[in-house]
Amino acid sequence: MAVRHRLIKTDPSVVWDVIADGSRYADWVVGTGASRPNRGRWPEKGASIEYEVPLGPWRLSNETIVRRCEEGRQLELEILAGPLGTARFSIELREWGEHCLVIADEHPLQGAGGALHNFGAEAVIQLRHRTMLARLARCCEEQAEEQAEQPEQGHEPAARGLGVQESPGHA
Repeated sequence: MAVRHRLIKTDPSVVWDVIADGSRYADWVVGTGASRPNRGRWPEKGASIEYEVPLGPWRLSNETIVRRCEEGRQLELEILAGPLGTARFSIELREWGEHCLVIADEHPLQGAGGALHNFGAEAVIQLRHRTMLARLARCCEEQAEEQAEQPEQGHEPAARGLGVQESPGHA
């Protein structure tokens, strides 16, 4: 089971805002192209996004489904990777002083990925997670800087789910 962690130097709420925005999935998840909503409202349970994975001259269409969501704390996803099978991916956020400890955990569930899973595959997943968590940290720390530069008055946070903006005065 590939488990990796990273301390991100920002508040956990900023990290959650990034992972809860399905349109930003490709900004931090290694190997994915632009994401788009498929069904439901990301990151609610049962919601899904679609994206492409470029493999040389080919492109695989994949889907990721939210299987469990504890808002602000944990998101568990099932990645449907066509002929490669499915995988479970969990990302947990823990308050760590004034920062956020992010724990990523991924393992194959079914299909070829599960049948062929071995030490070599585990090493590749670890390298992918190291890059993914570095990208997530960059996205979150940049967002925190942008928020710090904005004036406090009139600032409305982005609504959860695929970049929809809330109208002023609406909850």
